[in-house]
Amino acid sequence: MSQKFANHFASLLDEKNLNLLKQIGKIAEEVGTEVYTVGGFVRDTLLKKNVKDIDFVVVGNGISFAKVVGKRLNSKHVAVYKNFGTAMVGIDDHELEFVGARQESYRGDSRKPLVKPADLMTDLTRRDFTINAMAISLRTNNFFTLIDPFHGRKDLRAKIIRTPLDPKTTFADDPLRIMRAIRFSSQLQFKIEEETRVAITEVSHRLDIISQERITDELLKILAAHKPGKYFHLMEELGILKQFLPEFSALSGVEERNGYSHKDVFTHTLKVLDNITEKTNKPQLRLAALFHDIAKPQTKKFIEGKGWTFHGHEEIGARMAPRIFKRLRLPNEWQKYVQKLTRLHLRPIALAEEVCSDSAYRRLLFQVGDDLEDLLTLCRSDITSRNTQRRKKLLQNFKFV
Repeated sequence: MSQKFANHFASLLDEKNLNLLKQIGKIAEEVGTEVYTVGGFVRDTLLKKNVKDIDFVVVGNGISFAKVVGKRLNSKHVAVYKNFGTAMVGIDDHELEFVGARQESYRGDSRKPLVKPADLMTDLTRRDFTINAMAISLRTNNFFTLIDPFHGRKDLRAKIIRTPLDPKTTFADDPLRIMRAIRFSSQLQFKIEEETRVAITEVSHRLDIISQERITDELLKILAAHKPGKYFHLMEELGILKQFLPEFSALSGVEERNGYSHKDVFTHTLKVLDNITEKTNKPQLRLAALFHDIAKPQTKKFIEGKGWTFHGHEEIGARMAPRIFKRLRLPNEWQKYVQKLTRLHLRPIALAEEVCSDSAYRRLLFQVGDDLEDLLTLCRSDITSRNTQRRKKLLQNFKFV
């Protein structure tokens, strides 16, 4: 079985990666060190993805071994990060990261672990998810043997995200793993296992000890997924979203009065987001899709005989953006862009519905500047009416805007 897997794993590697692993295995043998490739490299190789960043665990001093590798392979770039006990070796367009096998323990008020040297099995135990807790041996006597104590390969085949140990402990120790669970689910289109989901809801308050920059980094990776709407739904279901985006969480729900109801703005917004991801990978434009109706709860008003209105939500939403962007530590230039598109997102739809003067078109062109195509992309994505004829007419009229 082990030889069959070894042959299979080798067949998934390109020539460059295969040669690198063989060379590093040979160097480890010569200096008497145990070395394994681990984590994302193993996971993504088994998923038949081409990977250029390779993670290694060294049973011993990872930094010392990295320096030996850098010298033997004539690397022009060896970066040492003593605080993290890691070293990076650049080989052409590949980055090889080495770390010593370690055990981690955590204090309740910090996600920064106390670290001490350990063996491979202890090191795999500390990892976030089973699909990231697999290792491949580079020892010559069992080259490419899979070490998989938590059945990560089985979970990889079943498309499941679960933790190696008790999920409550895993997430309490390092709450950023909560965001990583959502992120891996979105990137890989995997399902989060039920016990792991329950633990997330019970431990999500621990996200308070994580820096906003780290949370926002994971949030942007989720936003970059194909059709990320379902994962924002998932964050809402798990009680995560309200902790760092309460304004967006507040969009959820439908109110009915005297036979009049309005659409669920939360669901509509995620539909707009999914629509826009079919057209662009631009993170600012995806953020504009999230923000375009952010002020509807503040501007919602019921008018007897007419129903619900949200007059001025585009302007109020634009004014809300600076506070939210500052809290999320997002770039100022992105903020100005999202403000502009939020403020103007109703204008092209109005032009498409009405007969307007040339001056109205010129005014819009002046206000939107170089971002006209992005604004039109947002507006096309915003047309989610269930009325097929109205949606078709609006999209047709957009050709003339």
